[in-house]
Amino acid sequence: MAENPTRFGIMGCANIARKVARAINLAPNSTLYAIASRSVEKAKQFVSSINGLSETVKIYGGYEQLLDDPLVDVVYMPLPTSLHVHWAVLAAQKKKHLLIEKPTALDAVELDQILEACEFNGVQFMDGSMWLHHPRTAKMKEMLLDSGLLGPINYIYSSSTFSAIPEFLANNIRVNPEMDALGALGDLGWYCIGAILWAKNYQLPTLVTALSDTIKNSTGVILSLTASLHYDQPEKTVATIHCSFLSHSSMDLGISGSKGSLHLNDFIIPYREDSAFFHFTVDAKLVDLHIGWNLKPERVVVSSQLAQEALMVQELARLVECIRKSGCRPDGKWPEISRKTQLVLDAVKKSVDLGFKPVNM
Repeated sequence: MAENPTRFGIMGCANIARKVARAINLAPNSTLYAIASRSVEKAKQFVSSINGLSETVKIYGGYEQLLDDPLVDVVYMPLPTSLHVHWAVLAAQKKKHLLIEKPTALDAVELDQILEACEFNGVQFMDGSMWLHHPRTAKMKEMLLDSGLLGPINYIYSSSTFSAIPEFLANNIRVNPEMDALGALGDLGWYCIGAILWAKNYQLPTLVTALSDTIKNSTGVILSLTASLHYDQPEKTVATIHCSFLSHSSMDLGISGSKGSLHLNDFIIPYREDSAFFHFTVDAKLVDLHIGWNLKPERVVVSSQLAQEALMVQELARLVECIRKSGCRPDGKWPEISRKTQLVLDAVKKSVDLGFKPVNM
């Protein structure tokens, strides 16, 4: 561990916080300093549920106490989306850097309030899209940027689904309009939209359309959704996303160009922590009589010394240390990525609300 590691405080004891708490301890330049919940008892239960968590971790029975602790450098916020804008703005005003779970806000208006508070107070913002920090992602981007390899991108497909149990569909906060009104679109569609934007170098689409197969629960929260994103420039690209609480688990990403394609089935969470792979194919053709192919996809394996969530924490801690010790400015790349993802998510939601009409961006 670094001599003066970046100190993280976790605000809220959601299940995902257990994974990030582990990541904070794995990252060599960070330490888990404090846990806050609405009650001391719940925070204590959280700490006791994580193997190897230091007994020196501070426990707070209120979010305000965490924000008032001058030793907390970064606040990780896995709260319900409806609570993000209030607590994130307050955290930024207290000069706390922010790692916030996706979706970052209920809409871009709320997110802009958070980002403006971060910019005004000189604090770093990052959302919890862990897959962006895996070295496999960098390797795939390297190949996509080689225009002579796959050619101009003309089709992208992304899915994130799981088959929820009845208890989830009845009681989970992600289907509660008061807590996470965006449902599957916010929880899973964030990844799908983010993957398409990533593949298109964060160029916004020109047209977004939700399909009429969208399924909602009795309170109007989206349980399953398919949408298309269209690009006109610099090349025409069609992208589709599918996110659902009602389908078997999938985390698929497929990117096709004029010369080749790239595919993986675990883009959000790799099958293994220490390595991940993807397939790519260049100049594939059917053989005579169409009884097979002239080649098989090539498998590219990328190793990783740390789990992707620990790499995310490590990068955020590095940025925070630079701000704290060297007077660096916060890296604007991460809030820009979040804001563009939120804008497209808003457009998909608007298309649903308009009766599945196309929405221009």
